[in-house]
Amino acid sequence: MTKEKQTSNYFLSQVHQPFFVAGIFWAISLMTLFAVAYKLLLKGTVLLTVTPWMFHSYSLIFIVLTQFFIGFIFTTYPRFTQGEVVKKSYYMMTFLLFQVGALLFSLGAFYNKTVLIIGMLFSFLGMLSFFYKLFTLYLPTDKNLKHDPFWILFASALGVSTHILAISQEISSVDLHAYSIAFTLYITFFTFTIAQRMVPFFSHSFADKRPIFVHVIFSILLIKTFFEVLDLQVVASIIDISLSIILYKEFMRWELKTASAPAILKILHIALLWLPLGLFLGALSQLSAYFLGTSFIYAQTHLIALGFVLTMLIGFGSRVALGHSGRPPHADKVLIKIFILTQILVLARYLYSFSFGTDLNLFWLFDISIMLWIILFMFWGIKFAPILIFKKKV
Repeated sequence: MTKEKQTSNYFLSQVHQPFFVAGIFWAISLMTLFAVAYKLLLKGTVLLTVTPWMFHSYSLIFIVLTQFFIGFIFTTYPRFTQGEVVKKSYYMMTFLLFQVGALLFSLGAFYNKTVLIIGMLFSFLGMLSFFYKLFTLYLPTDKNLKHDPFWILFASALGVSTHILAISQEISSVDLHAYSIAFTLYITFFTFTIAQRMVPFFSHSFADKRPIFVHVIFSILLIKTFFEVLDLQVVASIIDISLSIILYKEFMRWELKTASAPAILKILHIALLWLPLGLFLGALSQLSAYFLGTSFIYAQTHLIALGFVLTMLIGFGSRVALGHSGRPPHADKVLIKIFILTQILVLARYLYSFSFGTDLNLFWLFDISIMLWIILFMFWGIKFAPILIFKKKV
């Protein structure tokens, strides 16, 4: 068999491959477009048909992060439910819907808002396809296995619902708080549902599972979101502090043994701790901003998005890419450096938000944060794209 034939047979042969490659590509491309549009806006040039904040929020939530989620969940969900694997024809249909959506969204953002909304509709169809497949896998699952699959399915339903909210917001031009709701109830909760299932499993934790725990966390996130929509930030911050304590105590109960864990597990453990830490530091920032009459713009959002979600994504994504190419899922020196770069990115973006509420002149950290994000995904792509596409090792 020729080398070209082997490559053709391998690429797209596993469900995570196209979604991970596309996730890396769009993570770099869309962040670059956002940076250009935002910098030009500061100079008085309006380049986008929507606000830079909308472009940034939608593209990362529903194009970049969602595709990574799909690549991972389409791989693991059939194992959770003991069902059939997702067929290539189905996951390629879902994949193509997202690529058409991402392309039209990007073009529409710079050309015509109607085209942008059409792109959002294509991406929504891709997400609906994802949810429907999980639903069909979940239904015949043995009742003793349904707990974690249910919450993952529920989190994907929240993704569908908040996607509808985002499309409605752009069509109506009415602020429905779509992206803040989507980030908390979809992105944060979805990542949590995966983490609470997989991190203890990978870490061989023998702590008893408490089924009510996920329900409690979702209920608290829902209440917090309600107060945020009402702009009662002090109440929301108090809830965040309480939630951070609850999460931290539960994570400690798992006894993950981070000190003796291999590097790939250390990445997941640190990512897990970013959730209570991000909630706590973000709440303190919100309270300080309220009482000082200032603003630490999106401090908590970026602490959780970069510290918890992105670091967890690096850990899980790398593990899947390595394991499903026949390699041991270990973190080598390159992957450890990518992880360290991620933590530097978290700090840089938090200090950028912090500078808004103080007299510190750290606004240059915006450019540094953008650059670190792009470099991070470039390095991750250089390391894993040959593995995902050609099964080669760099």
